[in-house]
Amino acid sequence: MKIGNPLDKALGGIAPRTEGATTTTSSSKAKSSDGGIGQSPTVTLSAAAAGLMAGQAGDFDAGKVSSVKQSIDDGTYEVNAEVIADKLISNARDLLQPRQAA
Repeated sequence: MKIGNPLDKALGGIAPRTEGATTTTSSSKAKSSDGGIGQSPTVTLSAAAAGLMAGQAGDFDAGKVSSVKQSIDDGTYEVNAEVIADKLISNARDLLQPRQAA
């Protein structure tokens, strides 16, 4: 038994957002169910998705990644389970709260 929308899985479980969204339409025509030519659907992208499409770099600190990798390789990396648990609980609360329209 499959639960959930397969599109969500394909998109990495990213929830659609409307704040800072960009709307784009395709110039191609789509066939309608009655065999005629209809308008293409409108797609709305979040600001993050629009940035990725434009090739903008995200917040990536190569030095920090290298440092963490070296700590893991050396066996000196310590996981703070309490901080991880607190962030998981906070994220779960955010997901469970109904979104308020702006």
